[in-house]
Amino acid sequence: MSQGGGAAPRKAAEPQDRGWAWMVLLAAVLLQGLTLGFPSCIGVFFTDLQHEFQASNSETSWFPSIMVAVLHGGGPLCSILVKRFGCRFAVMLGGLLSGVGMVSSSFCKSISQLYLTAGLITGLGSCFSFQAGVTVLGYYFVRWQTLANAMASTGVSLGFTLWPLLSQYLLDEMGWRNTFLIFGGILLNCCVCGAIMRPVQLASGSPLQSPKPAEEPGGRAEGAQLSNGASSHPELQQQTRRTACFQVLQKYLAFDIFCQNKGYQIYTIGVTWMMMGFALPHVYLVPFAIQNGVEERRAALLISVIGFINIFMRPLTGLLSGHRVFEGRRIYLFSLAALLCGLSNFICVISAEFSALIIYCIILSIAMSGIGALVFQVLMDVVELDRFSSALGLFTILESITLLIGPPLTGLLVDITSDFRYVFYNSSFFLISAAFFMALSFCALDKKNKLKETSKIPLDNPSRYQYTEMPTEPQSESQCPAAVVHVTSI
Repeated sequence: MSQGGGAAPRKAAEPQDRGWAWMVLLAAVLLQGLTLGFPSCIGVFFTDLQHEFQASNSETSWFPSIMVAVLHGGGPLCSILVKRFGCRFAVMLGGLLSGVGMVSSSFCKSISQLYLTAGLITGLGSCFSFQAGVTVLGYYFVRWQTLANAMASTGVSLGFTLWPLLSQYLLDEMGWRNTFLIFGGILLNCCVCGAIMRPVQLASGSPLQSPKPAEEPGGRAEGAQLSNGASSHPELQQQTRRTACFQVLQKYLAFDIFCQNKGYQIYTIGVTWMMMGFALPHVYLVPFAIQNGVEERRAALLISVIGFINIFMRPLTGLLSGHRVFEGRRIYLFSLAALLCGLSNFICVISAEFSALIIYCIILSIAMSGIGALVFQVLMDVVELDRFSSALGLFTILESITLLIGPPLTGLLVDITSDFRYVFYNSSFFLISAAFFMALSFCALDKKNKLKETSKIPLDNPSRYQYTEMPTEPQSESQCPAAVVHVTSI
């Protein structure tokens, strides 16, 4: 907060890349473990929730689907919250919502109430804490920003490793209601992480991370003209509201980029389709193993194996993809990871023995590391950095829709057939088809661009559909800081 006239002088700016910045990074690691890692444990409670509420596979799977969809799709709302009140407020509000949601879930009397409490409220709180916690790293780190984002993403893997083991232990000792109550208290620690993320100070002493919308360059002058003209004309007032609504959509949901940039269009469609099958093993792997005679503790261990391997593989994959050999070709690495992820599901179709499931988890984890490390990096390759935030908004909303409907539709198929193998058939279909669609489409796009280059297109009129180049969109007058980069939420 800025100092008053008689206040003692303070340092002009928060030190970046050193000192308190590393405490903020530690808080970001914990946040990602508490938020993104949390849905990984829901499969542990799947069977107990089914018995408690006498619900089908489809009905029960709506609970984790809503949580994950809101966690991914609430990004634009979080961006507005961060811009209005700052990162610290958003993180602490998210922690409060997450805790309240899980505490309320422990008193639910029906599965539909669980959709609201654990699904919507906890999912939205996790979204606020995660997105704002990642955003604040862009202000505290400049030189070591890439390293900071990579280290923060290891929190996801830690969460994947620890949450299932803790969940199974508490479930055996206390039952699911008391476990959810304890989870509410654990998630309140997001508020503690948020308290650590104090606002970064400019040299003038004003907070950097919470600018007001009216303070954007050109915003006040244009807004004043519109308001003065509209105050005396009701029709202009309505037109002004429509213009303001369009500007908000343009800023947070990049429909113009989707229509004009072929690379972004292909990638968004491909990832959205892929998400129909990506989350299925996380929801159904534990109940599948239990149904096939695997002990409950060993079944929960399967998810932890995936998370443990991710701790080491995700940074390695990030380093590999950052090599100059793969510059402009990361989309093919991403497609290969999706293809491997889809092919690995056939192991579960062939055998449900615990040893076979361990092999499946190892291969799946390696493939997931590639997807997690590259999903947003490829997005940065196909859109301008100053439009990345708005492109990310549309991207996450579309993928959240398929994340929402994928598990319940597959659960309905399992209810009809009484065969859990259809989970892995479905997952393989969506992942493999998406991998081929993205790889072949970008290959065709690259060939088209090479043909245009050989035709000697004038340099002052580059193709807006070039994958390795940025689309020629005019830069917005009010740009988000280039340091604000979201890392993967997968």
